[in-house]
Amino acid sequence: MFILHIALQGCLRGGGVVFGLTADTGGHIRYLLDLMAASSQDVGIDRIVVATRLFHGTHGPDYAVPEERISDKVALVRLASASPAYRSKEEMHAEVRSFARTLMDWIAAQPRVPDLIHAHYVDAASVAAIVQDELGIPFVFTAHSLGRVKASMLGSEAEGCPDLARRIAAEESALARASLVIASSRDEAEVQYADYAEYDPGRIRVLPPGSDLARFTAAVPLARVDATIDRFLNDPTKPALLALARPVARKNLGALVRAYGESPALQARANLVLMAGTRGDIDALDGDMAATLREILMLIDRYDLYGRVAYPKTHDPDEVPALYAYARLRGGLFVNPALNEPFGLTLLEASAAGLPLVATDSGGPNDIVETCGNGLLVDPRAPDAVAAACLRILGDPVLYARCVAGGTRAAAAYDWDRHAAQYHVLLRALLTPVPPLGMPRQLLVCDIDNTLVGCAAALGIFRRWRSRQAGLAFGVATGRSFHSAMAVLEQQDSPRPQIMITSVGSEIYHLDPNGVTYTADAAWRAVVSTDWDRSGVHAALSGLDGLVPQGPLEQRGHKLSYFGDAATAERVRARLAWAGCRANVIHSHGRYLDVLPEAASKGTAVSHVRALYGLPERAVFVAGDSGNDVEMLRAQAQAIIVANYSDDLASNATLQHSYVARASHARGIIEGVGHFRRMLANAG
Repeated sequence: MFILHIALQGCLRGGGVVFGLTADTGGHIRYLLDLMAASSQDVGIDRIVVATRLFHGTHGPDYAVPEERISDKVALVRLASASPAYRSKEEMHAEVRSFARTLMDWIAAQPRVPDLIHAHYVDAASVAAIVQDELGIPFVFTAHSLGRVKASMLGSEAEGCPDLARRIAAEESALARASLVIASSRDEAEVQYADYAEYDPGRIRVLPPGSDLARFTAAVPLARVDATIDRFLNDPTKPALLALARPVARKNLGALVRAYGESPALQARANLVLMAGTRGDIDALDGDMAATLREILMLIDRYDLYGRVAYPKTHDPDEVPALYAYARLRGGLFVNPALNEPFGLTLLEASAAGLPLVATDSGGPNDIVETCGNGLLVDPRAPDAVAAACLRILGDPVLYARCVAGGTRAAAAYDWDRHAAQYHVLLRALLTPVPPLGMPRQLLVCDIDNTLVGCAAALGIFRRWRSRQAGLAFGVATGRSFHSAMAVLEQQDSPRPQIMITSVGSEIYHLDPNGVTYTADAAWRAVVSTDWDRSGVHAALSGLDGLVPQGPLEQRGHKLSYFGDAATAERVRARLAWAGCRANVIHSHGRYLDVLPEAASKGTAVSHVRALYGLPERAVFVAGDSGNDVEMLRAQAQAIIVANYSDDLASNATLQHSYVARASHARGIIEGVGHFRRMLANAG
């Protein structure tokens, strides 16, 4: 496979990237270089090329070199466009058509046409769409950051901004045209993209970037780094609050200085260390960077923070591990106060180096902290919340140790080899589609957590068994969102489901003919929307004793999710009845509580799918393990309870028709299907 990446923004080169050299020379370049390195290890990948802009100017001669060989398989080509000068992302739209023409000329000169294009940032997607129209090469899109998110951060300032409006329109077009959209986090896939008219969740996949964390895990101090920081500080032995980011507005470094400056307790407890890119003369920097640095310096002066804040002018990329080591050895924290962080690679690095996190609750940090348990999330617009979170971790040795321990999970959870393997599976599937069954004879729907997955050996057996089941359509029914479910299934190398029943039955997705993307079931959405008053339900339950909302990502348009025990679930039902709100309340695992439209459940969703396929009831098998599977198991005659069940399912009076398997997890599914097939054969 020959993959062509397009990346137009920033100062891109094969190594020694000067991050922060311009406002657009940031984490997406590291992402791209690391992805290429991991991709090149796959023997099935023949060639990888990154096409970027060739330009001249003060940034150095490297960016005018037409080709740079990175490895045997990987090359960086720089192609001319209309302007010979460096272009910021706000100006890049003017280069799209000329760059696309130069790129197509380059492709025509190659011995082989790329199989697929991967576009990074929206202007690259605009180029890819032109190439697709001319040459028929499909493209995948990674946005890295989104215009609507920026517009939301700017508020009224975004009104009447032609560059931003143009960017958002181009992003709408990219979402409509791309064969697949790759997101770094659930927040990106489920919240940020949801504001777009062309939002199609079934064509988005969450593939968290990997990270080479070994050098951060083994990070050691460097005398020159310590000296560079210590010269700013009256007491260098105090814990360090370390921030490492380009000085651009969305990184919100000024708010961190404000949080520190307005908290005497935090100033007494810790120093603040700001590593804000690489700068010479501030007046020579891009406008956004210059304005941000002036704001930081002004705030340091306003709060008279001299001797407590370090703000070195530069640091070498090779010194970054030592920066983390500096903070770790002083019992400090890593702080990311960005207004939005699409992923958060520095969070992983800091965690691997042994630092707890205080991070923005907007974007990828949600996934990282949920996965690793390595810090606290805060509203980046609330300086007092930032300061309080820092003081909480610094003042609680048990919490501090728990966050450090959670950070050790980062290397296993965010691995480039795993990322590249899943990425290549998706690309190959796009190029060689395996369409879903059109007229299945039977249907199997099972829960994911602790039913399909939970035992790697059992899932391996299930994978082989599934491959021999001609005529059997396979689906899952889960409390997870679509993107959360897909992430788990693909990480576990599960067979790809033909039907995805998600969010406890309130959403249904069907596999597209290309065998990779999914389409939401609009008819089911109409069914569950009937008599559903989400705001009324939310208001009725507000402040109910013992009811604690789950995180923002667990709340859906047709699902409200909480924590609460069985007694709380009964109070919820009573409160909703008193308020006249029609809803279905599902309680599982003794602590999870979901409130859904009255028509929504896994059981009604399975019945809807069965009707779509025109299957008789005896042709449908369902399997589950917990309380949120009860509706599905109760509604279907051929119900399977795997041996590792919870919530006392086997004793549930409404499930006496179910088959309780002797085997656990996916082996129990196979056992149950075999049991019911034998019954059908004997009855026939």
